[in-house]
Amino acid sequence: MQDKYVNPFTNFGFKKLFGEESHKELLISFLNTLLPEKHWIQSLQYAHNGQQGANHKDIFELRCTSPNGERFIVELQKAKHNYFKHRSTYYATFPSHDQAKRGGWDGRLSAVYAIGILDFTFAEDCAERDDRVIHQSQLKDQFGNVLYDKVTFIYLALPNFNKTLEQLATTQDKWFYIFRHLHEMNDIPAVLQEKIFLKLFNAAQITHFDPAEREAYEYGLKYYRDLKNVADTAWGKGYEEGVEEGIKQSIKKNIEKGKQEELLLMAKKLLNFLSDADIAGATGLTVDEVAKLRG
Repeated sequence: MQDKYVNPFTNFGFKKLFGEESHKELLISFLNTLLPEKHWIQSLQYAHNGQQGANHKDIFELRCTSPNGERFIVELQKAKHNYFKHRSTYYATFPSHDQAKRGGWDGRLSAVYAIGILDFTFAEDCAERDDRVIHQSQLKDQFGNVLYDKVTFIYLALPNFNKTLEQLATTQDKWFYIFRHLHEMNDIPAVLQEKIFLKLFNAAQITHFDPAEREAYEYGLKYYRDLKNVADTAWGKGYEEGVEEGIKQSIKKNIEKGKQEELLLMAKKLLNFLSDADIAGATGLTVDEVAKLRG
């Protein structure tokens, strides 16, 4: 039976629920369960910069304002297995660098929160039997004292969230449960029948998509499943290297060869959801051919 609701870990689902102006209310509700009270979000704007281009559809830079008027930045990303900590550290430097480039900069930086939503657990956590859902860290010195408090990393290891519907006590619990189980639901549980979540279920319902959206989602879902299958297999064998190559090979085997026109049409439908390299790997086109489709 086909799923009723999108999987939020797909590129399409993540962007649909959290990357559209009309769904800011959902994003604010979710983020405020993770941020300290002084940085609860009253309003936010999507920043349009280099790393939120075509190759990074699963990363949002959000310029936020707290109730007291303080401005800060949230980097939100749906994480992939390979080298996640390296990638998140790299992307977290962009907001600070952009602030420094502005004219009249006085040396002070706004706070930055780099939030990663993971559908896997780190190998070191498994080895240490660490079953925490929320991992939070800052730059510290050799004595464990916070050296710089303007950049905070928050990682959500959602496979460690195992509460049942009956155990959901907070808004944070409910959001974590939705991330894990949204695509498995057919009905809206009573505990989730709150205004904010009803809006989410409405946005996530696949039957509300137009044909192009549905086709893009189905392709993105297949891509996500291939990616996860290969990544999980690699993780189980204790290595990360080669995951990306394995993903490309897995996808290629599941896509029939077609005429050049058909491949170009498929590629055009994927432009808003995958990188040029991923589209090229999936369709057999070259990266240059895909880039030309972007104009």
